[in-house]
Amino acid sequence: MSFRTQTLSRNLCALGFNRSYSTHTQPRKLGILMMNMGGPRTQQDVEPFLSNIFADRDIIKLPFQSILGPLIVRRRVEKVKQQYMKIGGGSPIEKWTRIQGQEMVKILDRTSSGTGPHHYYVGFRYTMPDMRQAVEEMLNDGIDHVVAFTQYQQYSGTTTGSNLNELCRIQKQLDPQAKLRWSFIDRWGTHPKLISAFADRVEAQVRKLPRNMQLTTPVIFSAHSLPLNVVNRGDPYVAEVGGTVAYVVDELRRRGITNPYRLTWQSAVGPQRWMGPQTEFAIESYGAHGYKSLVMVPIAFTSDHIETLFELDIEYGEVAEKAGITHYLRAEALNDHPPFVDTLATIVKEHIDAGFPTSPQLLLADPGEESPQTALTREWIAAQAQRVAARK
Repeated sequence: MSFRTQTLSRNLCALGFNRSYSTHTQPRKLGILMMNMGGPRTQQDVEPFLSNIFADRDIIKLPFQSILGPLIVRRRVEKVKQQYMKIGGGSPIEKWTRIQGQEMVKILDRTSSGTGPHHYYVGFRYTMPDMRQAVEEMLNDGIDHVVAFTQYQQYSGTTTGSNLNELCRIQKQLDPQAKLRWSFIDRWGTHPKLISAFADRVEAQVRKLPRNMQLTTPVIFSAHSLPLNVVNRGDPYVAEVGGTVAYVVDELRRRGITNPYRLTWQSAVGPQRWMGPQTEFAIESYGAHGYKSLVMVPIAFTSDHIETLFELDIEYGEVAEKAGITHYLRAEALNDHPPFVDTLATIVKEHIDAGFPTSPQLLLADPGEESPQTALTREWIAAQAQRVAARK
């Protein structure tokens, strides 16, 4: 962590920014920015979507990236287009994000009327509506305070961190006079209401199994993998996903569901080494060991998109069939599940009621190498937290 960030962090502690407050100066107009990676709306959007991903060194670092990244995209684009065609032609993630946002602000308008009416905005990293569009809309709408609410419940520098880096760049371009105040919800993977919502989805699938399989069927929690060089630099994502799994399993145990479980990793792409075991390998392995049933749980995804609808349902469903697994079930994504929408609103309300705190975790650098932009973003976040703390 830079000297400047350390100084800001100490000043924030002196101001008490990380304490909870029951009273504070309310913003005149509150916006909630729902950040995620996004997905292509149409077939024409697939290539730019992939190009943006493989150009982002926060998520994938390649040698000669400006050459190798476009080469990988050209080799993959037709295959990925076919995958999207099998789930309707494009990603449904914008649809689900907007539904969640609409229902979330309805709840907030009832439960936190002092900061209402509330407005949600969608800011995707790799597709439209992107971060630039979201910030422009907030400035045009006269928003006073923005809660940057990551829709990745477990933090990684490759996901939430990349979104925040882009947000920092865009904010400085579009709002050089800092009209917008910012606070941040950067991780929420063990929130009790989220855990309960996940447990609802898992329990529903376990109860569908034949009685003779209900107690013995493995529950496979599957999360998007990370390159090992990211894991080894100290990125907290793997540990935080494990934390979500542990809490969900504990809740399932309270409900009398005692199935064995494992955490596996999916969606590895490119020449790098990735976190394992890979989900596909696990399915093949359990089939080889004689298991005839599996319950798959997308534990790092809250909305359906290609990783659930194609990869888990279609691609891995075919793997399971070849492995002799006759009962291959997948827990539904949370999507518009009412308890999940209530979770989103509760997390924002708790953030408001606590005085818009910034998590100390967000100000702590990974032990390994970080980019200059990440250091600048952390300084910007610390400065924003200081602004919010000084306003109380």
